[in-house]
Amino acid sequence: MRLRAIAPLVLDSTELARRQAHYASLAPSPIKVEMANLSYGPRTLESYEDIRWSENEVYNEAIRTSWSDFDGILLDCVLDPALERLEREVPVSVIGITRATSSYLAGLGHRFAAVARNRAIAEELRVRIVDFGYEEQLASVEVLDLSFEDIAQSEKWFSALAPIIGRPDFGAIDSVLNGCSAVEVHGVDGFSVVEPIAVALELTSIAARRGLFAT
Repeated sequence: MRLRAIAPLVLDSTELARRQAHYASLAPSPIKVEMANLSYGPRTLESYEDIRWSENEVYNEAIRTSWSDFDGILLDCVLDPALERLEREVPVSVIGITRATSSYLAGLGHRFAAVARNRAIAEELRVRIVDFGYEEQLASVEVLDLSFEDIAQSEKWFSALAPIIGRPDFGAIDSVLNGCSAVEVHGVDGFSVVEPIAVALELTSIAARRGLFAT
């Protein structure tokens, strides 16, 4: 099963290769992931305008897909850009990694928080999770105040995350949705930090093995 992962940004060759390798390592059988870069669009998401531009260009790139070559589209962004529009218009399944992960956590009965690199992404991530129907399960969306370059530096990312999940109010939270598709996730003092791209790939693999994946 081949998934075409659509990047939400114009990525340089190093970052594109890093994501390709990371997603390939996460993809369980029978899934194979092939990264697609944007040829035009933002190089980072820092504002509401960047997010809307990214959403439009993800849509444009997705509809250029050769449908005979792929079984589905994987949206390589926790904001699930253009998800609903693509589902209405393309002939294959479209996987929104935050929709998949938030529904999975809610199904486990979790009350979860989310974290994002900056305020613009955090605000949009909250809107998306609420629109998916999980406002009651979502405790908060926290801002890490990190740069785009920090995405590839997991130690720096988790150094910023550690004091947030160490706060007393996080004692009632079951898990944290890590609000970036391209960060390599590891645990923080035993706390459950959830990597949305990994969850989405696992759920898709289960669906494929059980004949539930629509093509």
